[in-house]
Amino acid sequence: MSSGQVFGQDPQRVGNFRFFLDGQRWEWSDAVARMHGYQPGEIVPTTELLLSHKHPEDHPHVARVLDRMISAAEPFSSTHRILDTTGNVHQVVVVGDRLCDDTGTVIGTTGFYIDLTDTYRDEVKESVDEAVAELEQSRAVIEQAKGALMLVYGISADRAFDVLIWRSQETNTRLRVLAELIVAGFGQCESGAGLRTQFDHLLLTAHEGARRPV
Repeated sequence: MSSGQVFGQDPQRVGNFRFFLDGQRWEWSDAVARMHGYQPGEIVPTTELLLSHKHPEDHPHVARVLDRMISAAEPFSSTHRILDTTGNVHQVVVVGDRLCDDTGTVIGTTGFYIDLTDTYRDEVKESVDEAVAELEQSRAVIEQAKGALMLVYGISADRAFDVLIWRSQETNTRLRVLAELIVAGFGQCESGAGLRTQFDHLLLTAHEGARRPV
């Protein structure tokens, strides 16, 4: 799997995961491993391991979410706290959507973590030549996409930009194109209680629009 790196480095802000119903097998990116305090490849993630890292006050809620995900591959979005191996608390947003095979059969869940903890700084910003060039050319639509992320997930502008860059790299989609697809899709989302669920799905699938024939 991809390491979930942003700007060619790994600031541990955003990472992805997959869960397979067959064998209840987990995969996580290097960034998600590090959020939990592990080095890449140090440990094989399991449901029990993931639950053991949940903050005690958030554990019941997350356990229910994971149970629905495992039993029915139900899409989800959760904001909660995790404890890494040193006891540090990380505030995270975790989003998951159905993972399907080529026939459309649901085989598990795919999604991502956003670490909201203000532990990591912006030293990586210096090495974003390509991203900055893209930003200068397409600032308006990228700012709109960032605004949508900030609104839905309650994250900062910098963290929203991290997520956009990460999704761009993960899906091999130009940043401007991805931003346009997200903005267009966000405009079609219905407001209200279901907005976040709709946006979760949009963020995970928007890149597919760039591959459809015109």
